Amino acid sequence: MKHTIFALVENRPGVLARISGLFSARAFNIDSLAVGETHDPTISRMTIIVDAKDERILEQIKKQLHKLIDVISVEDLTKKGFFERELVLIKVDSSSCSKQKLHKLTDKFSAKVLSYEGKKAVIEAVGDKDEISALLAALGGMKICELVRTGRVAIAK
Repeated sequence: MKHTIFALVENRPGVLARISGLFSARAFNIDSLAVGETHDPTISRMTIIVDAKDERILEQIKKQLHKLIDVISVEDLTKKGFFERELVLIKVDSSSCSKQKLHKLTDKFSAKVLSYEGKKAVIEAVGDKDEISALLAALGGMKICELVRTGRVAIAK
């Protein structure tokens, strides 16, 4: 089961390495990781998506995170209501699609075309995992030249 965990941490060098090391030492793959400064520049918020099949092991990881000096708090949002979003930038070969058709497609997904350069278009979309996946499926007929995704961010309702 995928778990969405957030941690408030001191905004210091090495914190990310210590936290990711904790996950790798227990053979957990981090599916998504997003880190950013909060309204307080001395504190960062990490949103970590991890696939953990055993609740006991996940509880152990949360306890280990709490033990790290730079960690202020840890919370598992998985069983609570929360919003999650990620940003994706997609460069497509738009030679097989008119600008009008591409705009119609992006409007359907609340995405936008950032630029046209020759036969390439750059699309920006923000949404949850399913919305991003649906957009990528809809673009299936076009050649995707480059794709960049951020880690997911989440906030409790």
